[in-house]
Order: sequence, then C-alpha cells, then structure tokens
Amino acid sequence: MASPSEAAAGSDGEAQAVFRGITDDVSRVALEPSPAPEVTVIEKLATWQSRHSKIPFEMFDLARDADEARRMDKLRHIYHRGQDLAWDGRAVLAELIATHGGIRVAPEHAGAVARVFEIILWGELAAWKISAELARELVPLEARMAATAQAHDEARHFYVMYDYLRALGYTPTRIDPYSQRVLDLTLGARSLVHKLLGMQLMLETIALTIFAEVRESRVEPVLSDLLRYYEKDEARHVGLGTQFLPTLMKQQTPLEAAETMLFQLRLVFWATASLKAMEADLHTLGIAAPRLIERGKRIQGRAYGEMWQQLGGEPPSSEWINRFLSGVDAAVFPGVGVAVDLPGRLRRFVDGVRAPLPT
Repeated sequence: MASPSEAAAGSDGEAQAVFRGITDDVSRVALEPSPAPEVTVIEKLATWQSRHSKIPFEMFDLARDADEARRMDKLRHIYHRGQDLAWDGRAVLAELIATHGGIRVAPEHAGAVARVFEIILWGELAAWKISAELARELVPLEARMAATAQAHDEARHFYVMYDYLRALGYTPTRIDPYSQRVLDLTLGARSLVHKLLGMQLMLETIALTIFAEVRESRVEPVLSDLLRYYEKDEARHVGLGTQFLPTLMKQQTPLEAAETMLFQLRLVFWATASLKAMEADLHTLGIAAPRLIERGKRIQGRAYGEMWQQLGGEPPSSEWINRFLSGVDAAVFPGVGVAVDLPGRLRRFVDGVRAPLPT
C-alpha cells in the first residue's frame, strides 16, 4: 500500500497529465482553421440580385475636393432654406384675394393674362415632374435634398396657379405648340445634364423674367403679389443647376459635351418660337419682348457666369454663341406691328451681333 505522500504525488502527476492533455487539445483547436460557413442557394441568389439595387449605397463614398464640398454645402442649404420659407398656397392666395377685394383685371387684359399664365401653369407641372425625377436619379445626398425641396415647391406652384386661373374665370386647356415643344424637349431629356440645363438654367430663368415683368406691371394686383412668392422659390431652384451642373459637366466626354450644346441650341430655338407666340399677349400687358429678352439675358448671364466660374472660366465659344443669339433676337423681335422686310431683318441681325452683350 502506498504511503499518503506517495498517493498525493501520484494524484498531482495525474492532474498535471490531464491538464496538459486539455491544453494540447485547446491549442490544436485554436490553430486549426474554422470551417467556412455553408452558403445557401438563397443567400447566393440574394447576393447576385443585390448587384442591381436601386439604393445608392455609394452615396457617401464619393470623393470630393474643397470646391465641390462647398457647392454640396450650398445645395444642402437650398433644401433647408426651402423648408424654412415654405408657404401655404391656399392661405396665401385666399389672403391676397381678400386684401385686394377679389381679382381685378381690365377686360382687355384678362385673356392675355390667362394665356400667358396657362403656359406658366403647364411649365410648373413640367418642373414638378423633372425635379421629382432628379430627386430619384441624382446620387449625392445634398443634390437629392435640393431636388426634393424643388419638387415640393413646384407642386405648390402648380396647384396655386390653377386655383388662380379658375378664380380668374379661366379653365386651362392646351398651350401653343411652340411652348409645348419646349416643355416636351426638356421632359424627354435622357441626360441628367440636359435635364438640369433645360430646367434650372433655361426654363427657370425665363419664368423668373416673366414673373418680374408682370409683377412690376401691376396688371392684376393679386397676381403681382402672388408672383413675389414664386420668384423667391424659383431663384433657389436655379441654384441647383449652378451648383451641381459643374460636377456632371466635368465628367462629360467631348462627344457628350457636343450633344449638350446641340440640345441647348434646340431648346433656344423653340424657346424663341414660344416667346414669339406670346409676344402679342405680352404687348397687351405692357411688356415689350425685346425688353423682356434683355432682362432674361442678364438673369441667365449671372447663372451661367456662376457655373462657368466653377468650371474654371467661360469657354471662348460662349461669346460668339451669345452674339449670334442676340442677332437672331434682334431680327425676330423688331416690335409688335413693325413691318420689316428680309433685308431689314438681315441688317437687324448684323446690328444685334455687333451690339455689346448684356452685363
């Protein structure tokens, strides 16, 4: 029989052996690689289909330089500013009608007001559609926010203008084919650059010009005061184009840049035809087309100037394009009731090309 000391020593040895066996097993387990989890067929299918997601997960992965970061910050500000300045269209229109004792317009002006602002009405619907598309298609968060704010504004502009025209006693129907072509061309644009250029820098600036001229004419007090609200909103909308277009235009290939210029020329052609169709009604309201054109050029010039600054400067071809368009305007708009033969129009074209550009 073993002595107590021998038994204790034997027990310690057995315990140490057991401990060493356990630690060896743990070491082997730790060193051996874990088996890869089995990937199910459903997981493979989900992973494959997720490649085509419409959710822009890369939204926060976009690299930005300091200049672009500043522009994105301005776009974010456009959204928040739009929220701060949002106005209740129904309440504002009702208040203005009550303040002025109803809509008061001379009978000889009523038809012209209705026809001009019917074009504005459908233009607001087009702007609503396009801004909603931009809110869906633009990737940077700040640009989406600005487009979303614009869609909200355009919806309000559309229904308030409809309510105003109904209060005027007019039911909107169709517009002239030239103005419709301007809207259809912009609505049908497949390129984000074309949509932003057409809506933000072309149509919005045209609308701003008409709003300012009609407001100052005081041809109808309710409308004049209502247009102040529209002008504040539209001025923000132009900012989406001037701040975000440079980002997209820097990514264009030479072919895409040429297509953009062609799109712009087509839009200018139909916008000129649209203005010619409106000229008689504008004249009835005391607005001369040449004066409206010059004012519009100044507004557009400021918007384009801000965009060119973001792109490193105005392209050399811009001045000659603007001079050519000034010549066209001079030839096409000699004045309502002014008869000008073909040689006279050619002389007006040459004089328009040579004239100083608006600043």
